[in-house]
Amino acid sequence: MSILLFDIGPPGGSIGIGIMIAGFFVLAAISYIVFRLLRKTVRIAFRLAIVAAILIIGLIGAGMFFFLGSGGGSPVRPAPQRPR
Repeated sequence: MSILLFDIGPPGGSIGIGIMIAGFFVLAAISYIVFRLLRKTVRIAFRLAIVAAILIIGLIGAGMFFFLGSGGGSPVRPAPQRPR
């Protein structure tokens, strides 16, 4: 049964780009909310460091999803069979 789960690779192409952009926007919104919540309790440098860390994690995650989902450059061909 688990072979069905691993049969399909991660999406690439336009679907991967769309998911990458959506994921980045979600993490950007989370970082904005965190920035606003920490407005009165923490200094600006620490708030910006937290927001930068969240955005960097978002960029790395989105980039890796796109990189792993894009696939190889050339298709794999089966080896030619020898004539008998």
